[in-house]
Amino acid sequence: MSHSHLPHDHGQPLEALLHALPEIEDFQSLADIFKQLSDGSRLRLFWLLCHCEECVINLSAMMHMSSPAISHHLKQLKDAGLIVSRRDGKEVYYKAADTPTAQILHDAFEGLMAITCPMK
Repeated sequence: MSHSHLPHDHGQPLEALLHALPEIEDFQSLADIFKQLSDGSRLRLFWLLCHCEECVINLSAMMHMSSPAISHHLKQLKDAGLIVSRRDGKEVYYKAADTPTAQILHDAFEGLMAITCPMK
């Protein structure tokens, strides 16, 4: 939609902005990532995996959650591309993905945690 076709002309130069406006599908992909992180336990698990690589049993103990619950959250995070896994014998280890998206989210969480939950 060009600026000249907008219902109201407020004198703002919107042509470049409207040309650069991402498609709804692009925003939906981002919304899907945020949907995965809208659960406090999953967000906490992602934060933990940004700092270590660990197996389900240890993650379960660290998070005070059952292994099936941890596995459910891990699947959600993995499907969103935020974590990766590797097998070593019978153990599967999880950690944050080495991607720009995971790194940006980790940096954002660190900053937000410093503001909303300052260490005493």
